[in-house]
Amino acid sequence: MAEQYRFDPNGYREMLLDEVPGYDRLQAAVARVSRGPAVERILDLGVGTGETSVRVRDVHPGAELVGVDVNDAMLAAARSRLPDADLRVGRLEDPLPEGPFDLVVTALAVHHLDAAGKADLFARVAARLRPGGRFVIADLIVPVDPADVVTEIDGVYDQPSSLADQLAWLERAGLDAAVVWVERDLAVVVAERTAGAR
Repeated sequence: MAEQYRFDPNGYREMLLDEVPGYDRLQAAVARVSRGPAVERILDLGVGTGETSVRVRDVHPGAELVGVDVNDAMLAAARSRLPDADLRVGRLEDPLPEGPFDLVVTALAVHHLDAAGKADLFARVAARLRPGGRFVIADLIVPVDPADVVTEIDGVYDQPSSLADQLAWLERAGLDAAVVWVERDLAVVVAERTAGAR
């Protein structure tokens, strides 16, 4: 699976813009919905070249940022954009950095996990969020209408799930989740850890 993640940071943005028509609107939605609660610590899962982190840090300029990605070359590109961030090599399946975090974000990474992997990740994220903390997931989905599939997937490394399934896994993890943005086969979900969550 790791070979699929060996993207070259040179030209990565252009590749995404070509393959994911709503990429910039997806990123803008992530930054917009990260507003609200006070944020001192952010975790970005699948940080890539740092696009999501840069946009979210613009909203929360004083926040400490921790980022995880499996690709060294992508992290090197992210480090050049985020020199003060704690960026680490790691997979979504690995233990998460120690929390608590006020905000956890992930863009176009979770769809690489199968159903059990997504449910497991959501539970582990919930355990790292402070009460009232927010988890923002921006990713490919299986849309209700097959005509809304506009992003090519390979069905092996790309394993998107329906919004209904993801909302159920988030609820099972103790998070209150809502869909806040949808465009064809892309969606942004916000999930918050309630004060009484485990």
